[in-house]
Amino acid sequence: GRVNIVTKIAHADGTKLDIRLSTTPILNVDGSIRAIVGMMEDLTQVNKTEAQLRQAQKMEAIGTLTGGLAHDFNNLLGIIIGNIDMLREARPDDAEVDELAGEALEAAERGAELTRSLLAFARRQPLQPVRLELDVLIGSQVKLLSRLLGEDVQIRLDLADTICPVVADPAQLQAALTNLATNARDAMPKGGKLTIATAHSKIDGDYAAANPDVPPGDYALIEVTDTGSGMPAEVRSRIFEPFYSTKEERGTGLGLSMVFGFMKQSGGHISVYSEVGVGTTFRLYLPCSQVPEEKKTDLRADGPLAGRNETVLAVEDSEPLRRIVVRQLRGLGYRVLEATGAAEALQTLDTEHVDLLFTDVVMPGGIDGFALTELARQKRPGIKVILTSGFPQSRFSTEMQPGSFHLLSKPYRKGDLALLVRNVLDEQMESVAG
Repeated sequence: GRVNIVTKIAHADGTKLDIRLSTTPILNVDGSIRAIVGMMEDLTQVNKTEAQLRQAQKMEAIGTLTGGLAHDFNNLLGIIIGNIDMLREARPDDAEVDELAGEALEAAERGAELTRSLLAFARRQPLQPVRLELDVLIGSQVKLLSRLLGEDVQIRLDLADTICPVVADPAQLQAALTNLATNARDAMPKGGKLTIATAHSKIDGDYAAANPDVPPGDYALIEVTDTGSGMPAEVRSRIFEPFYSTKEERGTGLGLSMVFGFMKQSGGHISVYSEVGVGTTFRLYLPCSQVPEEKKTDLRADGPLAGRNETVLAVEDSEPLRRIVVRQLRGLGYRVLEATGAAEALQTLDTEHVDLLFTDVVMPGGIDGFALTELARQKRPGIKVILTSGFPQSRFSTEMQPGSFHLLSKPYRKGDLALLVRNVLDEQMESVAG
């Protein structure tokens, strides 16, 4: 009868191939076998692609779950941190209240850091992408990495003379490189060499076909290579999953998952090559960009941060959070109007003068913070805007033009709120015009 066997065979170069062997007998009239027709099919690439697709689907599902949890926790932490700040202000001379509130605030901020890690993996962390020259960014980080890695690890730079600019969040990219360098240090307990190289890379159709989440095109490539202990295949296949860690006593297992999420959210790609006893290379691909260089504006604290009776419209569907931000803004000296959602905010804009729109990103009613910003600017062309959310959408660059809004991530401290609001109101109109 028919035979259908799936097995592995060794290629001439030593690699193992997945093979399906099928045979079908051809019979004579009397039922005897006249010949056997056999077909051998190479399933190696098909199986590899299917495995990568399953892994991508698993990571996407985990990301959806963790992102939703992080959003809810950020809102709760925002309420906790806001109330602690107000409690300390209400009892400024009570040393016991200050001590207890300080410990509670420290714990809340650790929780906020954890949720930021989860949002990073879920590709929903708030990013502030700008045009970057990678050689400048990497060169400026070498001193920090040298102190981090210690004298036993030698750092070598191999930066390309010409490499395309990219658009990415510089702080998050530096954090990603720091994370990779820390992992490299842990893999080289007796010392070794860390090499950071850059190059131009063109991802072709073949590579894109084997990695369905990577579109072909021109990329700036960063390679981070160590001479450490390396990783076996079973570790390599899971290193980007959240909470997976080979460090029994240290870490949350979120470090590389944050790097993975940041690269994906930035339109890039990350891969790893490792051999046990030889070392590991991480490759970070960021798409080349034609975005022209923009003038950077940094937050300042040159003058007092108090309000000058400007009018702020605070839009927040969570009543506890809205109550806190309204109280904080009024305490800073601003005239504050409040709205529970976009519809109510638009009605307020029809009847009231508003200098600054302070709005949550994710709101019920079908109009999110991005859409509300556009509608508000149609009514009030010169209005300033600050968006806030514990669950920002990952498509900031496509929703609005760079520089057309400012972002304050939940949970935030009153000092962060005061500084950003004052700077946004003081900056020139054209710097926030969309």
